[in-house]
Amino acid sequence: MSAPEARRWDVIVVGAGFAGSLVAGQLGERGWRVLVLEAGHGAPDAQQGHLDALESYRSAMAKVPNSPYATSGAAPSPDVTDLSGNTDGGFDAGGYFVQRGPLPYASGYLRANGGTGLAWTGLAPRMHPEDFRAGDFGHGRNWPIGYQDLEPYYRAAEREIGVAGDVDEQREAVGLPFPDGYRYPMQAIPRSYLDRVMAQALDGRPVQDPATDGPTRLRVATTPHARNGLPNPAPGAGQPAGGRLCQGHASCVPICPSQAKYTPLRTQARWGPSVTLVTRAVVTRVRIAGNGRAAGVEYQTYHEDAATPAAVSTHSADADLVVLATHAIENAKLLLASGAANSSDQVGRNLMDHPVLLTWGLMPHRIGPYRGPGSTSGLEGFRFGAARARRAPFRIEIGNWGWTWALGPPDGRVAELLRSGGPDGRGLFGAELRRTLGDRIGREFAFQFEMEQDADPANRVTIDPRQRDALGNPRPVLHYDLSDHVKRGIAAAKSVSDQLFALLGAEDHTRFEPGPAWPGYFEYEGRPYAYRGAGHGAGTHVMGDSPATSVVDQWQRCWDHPNLYTVGCGSMPTVATSNPSLTMAALALRSSDEIHRDLLARRRPVSVRGAAGVADPALQGADRP
Repeated sequence: MSAPEARRWDVIVVGAGFAGSLVAGQLGERGWRVLVLEAGHGAPDAQQGHLDALESYRSAMAKVPNSPYATSGAAPSPDVTDLSGNTDGGFDAGGYFVQRGPLPYASGYLRANGGTGLAWTGLAPRMHPEDFRAGDFGHGRNWPIGYQDLEPYYRAAEREIGVAGDVDEQREAVGLPFPDGYRYPMQAIPRSYLDRVMAQALDGRPVQDPATDGPTRLRVATTPHARNGLPNPAPGAGQPAGGRLCQGHASCVPICPSQAKYTPLRTQARWGPSVTLVTRAVVTRVRIAGNGRAAGVEYQTYHEDAATPAAVSTHSADADLVVLATHAIENAKLLLASGAANSSDQVGRNLMDHPVLLTWGLMPHRIGPYRGPGSTSGLEGFRFGAARARRAPFRIEIGNWGWTWALGPPDGRVAELLRSGGPDGRGLFGAELRRTLGDRIGREFAFQFEMEQDADPANRVTIDPRQRDALGNPRPVLHYDLSDHVKRGIAAAKSVSDQLFALLGAEDHTRFEPGPAWPGYFEYEGRPYAYRGAGHGAGTHVMGDSPATSVVDQWQRCWDHPNLYTVGCGSMPTVATSNPSLTMAALALRSSDEIHRDLLARRRPVSVRGAAGVADPALQGADRP
């Protein structure tokens, strides 16, 4: 879409992903004129765009999170295939990021209309109240707000994106407070057969966490999902319109063929006429006026398949208020390139992700993997408590997609059997091949341990004038590492995994070794480990209660610029252990209310009274939306 003729707006939102789409929608509903600038591509017709993405996914050699979606060298997206491990334990990094840390930042994201929200897992758990005060445990930071401040916005976000879950189970198994009578807007996603097998074998059984004095009792609990299948008929559920049922395609990441999973495009479909979206619009700078206020942005538009300077146009737009919602790393990059919001020297610092420890094996009997969402249940007992002072807390997801994340899809195992699967070292074929495949693939399962990474100022995003993309804009330069606290958590998780395998009677095939498949390989206390990135970048414009130590206040408003908001996971002081999208959505809705108040205050008429104390009617309400 070409640049609009109008130059002045009430609000400019940079980024049309999860947070940007929600903020734009909330402000548009209230009548504000909103310009949304998205760096990546967008399809003129959403349904045709979905079909095109499906076809791209089917034909992709590597079915990674970004593979279905059109990307451009003009607005490059980091991809997990940019990384490769070395046989000596190091790593090589190509692609968009410039990686200069001892360990790789192992996640990508998507610069396209809808952002990484197109390719997310759809898991929507809340953070635990304890997660808002991680600093009290000696690792990380405390939030300037608590769970109760965000709770009404959790409910609003669950309505907005259509979360399916069981309140009673979340209250009992996770310890989450909910208002009396509250119900999720959508009916809970059923447990998979693997979940039920796990629950039968594990519920009530103790395991010994090395960081605790006593045992931890296990309980398999279902995970809330943003899959908009069946509205909850319970009174007070406040259900949105129903969506399409999950068809069990087992490809939620990167794309849900049945469109049961929420994406930001669903919010965009509800935008009113006061919201204008421009795709292929790369914002290069936030303009800061002499009074410290954001005056607007400068941006480049580019043609569909060209990233040469001749194909690029430059533009400028003005607004009363600017919202950056591009991704934790992109937000930091843009602030740094603009020389904005960094009086605390915290812009770009405290980069976090969820380093994920994977363990995988074969159950004693077939459990029907590769059906439905990637994970429908988990083990929650390692997320909180005194142990988080001794090692990073973690949440365990029970993986329904076999060994896909650890070793790739089953195709590789099939090829191996064809090549050398027979007892004589020759290939297997025919009935014997089918029997062997059914036995092995049908028993595959995995655990995914999502670790909380503490905010470390040394983990950061910077820019380097020598490192630029095709349009001449800075590429993110990353320094990333894992603290000993996180490594202790990973070691504890592996110990817990060993006990889970024993309780299940499962064959453990987990093996970490340096090489191309494991760029996140490291050794800790003499033992080998490796991690994957969860795609949960956070912390680069961290929220706090002081302008001396943080970038944004509790509303995600930059301390240095009263009309510049920087929203998204980058504001989170802790990434905790739950998937962060729901919390990001709740924060975006909370910020939207404050932005609305800011805009109203700016438009409030000045009361000019004459000698008789009568207001001048010519000045009342002159500039209301």
